[in-house]
Amino acid sequence: MEKAKQSFDKAELELLKEGLKRSYKERFEMATRLYKIHQAAGKASITHKPFISK
Repeated sequence: MEKAKQSFDKAELELLKEGLKRSYKERFEMATRLYKIHQAAGKASITHKPFISK
């Protein structure tokens, strides 16, 4: 269990370091993309059409 936690912590630190290497423009574009996806998912509605066999 301890090894799993250590590897998880190491992977998390690597992601944070990689994120710091990104420019402000890249960060802004990613945030904008996520915001647009969030807005689209919020407006989406799922409808179910029953299967009609002919």
